[in-house]
Amino acid sequence: MGAAAGQTAGAGQMASAHTSHAGGRPATFYQRVGRAVGNPTLQAAVRNATDRMAAGRLSAVAMFPEMDAMRDHARRIRAHTIARLDHYLREFEASIQRRGGHVHWASTADEAVRLVAGIARQHGVTRVVKSKSMVTEEIELNPGLAAAGVEVLETDLGEFIVQLDADHPSHIVMPIIHKNRHDVAQLFRARLDATDDEVADAPRMAGLARRVLRAGFLKADMGISGGNFGVASTGSVCITTNEGNGRLTTTLPRVHVAVMGIERIVPTLDDLGVMLQVLARSATGQPLTVYSNIISGPRRHGTGTAGAAESDGPEHFHVVMVDNGRSALVGSELAEILYCIRCGACLNSCPVYQSMGGHAYGSIYPGPVGAVLMPALGGLHAWGDLPQASSLCGACREVCPVRIDIPRMLLELRDKTTQAGLTPNWVTFGLTVFRQAATRPALFRAAQRLASWATRRLARDGWIRRMPGHMARWSETRDFPAFAPSTFQEQWKARGR
Repeated sequence: MGAAAGQTAGAGQMASAHTSHAGGRPATFYQRVGRAVGNPTLQAAVRNATDRMAAGRLSAVAMFPEMDAMRDHARRIRAHTIARLDHYLREFEASIQRRGGHVHWASTADEAVRLVAGIARQHGVTRVVKSKSMVTEEIELNPGLAAAGVEVLETDLGEFIVQLDADHPSHIVMPIIHKNRHDVAQLFRARLDATDDEVADAPRMAGLARRVLRAGFLKADMGISGGNFGVASTGSVCITTNEGNGRLTTTLPRVHVAVMGIERIVPTLDDLGVMLQVLARSATGQPLTVYSNIISGPRRHGTGTAGAAESDGPEHFHVVMVDNGRSALVGSELAEILYCIRCGACLNSCPVYQSMGGHAYGSIYPGPVGAVLMPALGGLHAWGDLPQASSLCGACREVCPVRIDIPRMLLELRDKTTQAGLTPNWVTFGLTVFRQAATRPALFRAAQRLASWATRRLARDGWIRRMPGHMARWSETRDFPAFAPSTFQEQWKARGR
């Protein structure tokens, strides 16, 4: 389970197709952000969806007076589990093996892909159906299986649309938050030869997708799922969905493979009950997701002590536990990010995410959680810009169901970025100048007078429409106010106070 020397190589590749720029060059973080904030259709789609989810959470919390106490309890469970992660992983593995399942350990993303491809090869699998899973996006499982000659069909409606469009999810819970109904209709016409009647409204488009997916379920030899939680004491994998595709994926094919991050463990079923109560309310504003599936091993054949024979379920059950940099975080100042249960509430409350959506981050995990997790797993050289994508308003901390202090870790990563010499030279120079001025009162007062004079010269009606130099990034999306003619201290003295 130890961190392998090359474990961050896979994490460092966790970039979406939306990172390309004109001429095929990789787009910088600021170029991606510029495209996003300049797209009013995208902003409207993201804002509508996040506002709806945030309102749903508020309503669900208001109807559950015990929510604060439950959040505290959930945090204690996550803190305890991560602190003793090695113990609970061993217990989880032993419990699965007792039930006839198999556990595989992957130190890196590449190793995880090889393990899943090997399981497919072992069982003669050529067709796979897959339910929604962020960790399989992280390890780039689909292209890896395609290279091994295995056909993969995403079965979550949002993920199916993303796959049809050769796209990537832009939200942890809602993969196509960046698309509207008309985008999907156009895609179905192009990729599924849909008629105007089949894309006339959302229910008919869902019906068309259901017909396509049903055929895939019936042909598949293997189902691949993620795992919201693994229960150490029972060896169970819990999958929560609002669509029936999850159950079809895990029961119809003869082989089921669950791919999970090593941190997604809870000690007992009682602990699972706590996590489920805070997860759905935080994610979608529901008391509980529509489908909460608890899977404990392969189909039982009724021999020995296995109990009564079962008529459905997979014949073979495999769990692939993915490290990919996680074990290196245990015991570190960033270990708290491993408490995350992927509800997406921090994205829905974040003013930065609401302004630019998920693809601008250029990463599999967007939003506040991604701004910590991506640099933690993939390194600051690849993802050092993301911790800057925050106003540090603390909204993410306020809504987190396990009370993760994301702002603290963002500041920690910003400091590490500076210590690593990755801060742009103009920022370093500017802060050095500010420090010199701020520690010398006379110089600071002179700088205030100069700033007041300069900004008022540049302003029209009290606002600067375009800032000079690197500061132009601010005025690309908003105006900058001119400084007042006199400082607060000067006005205070003038009043004779």
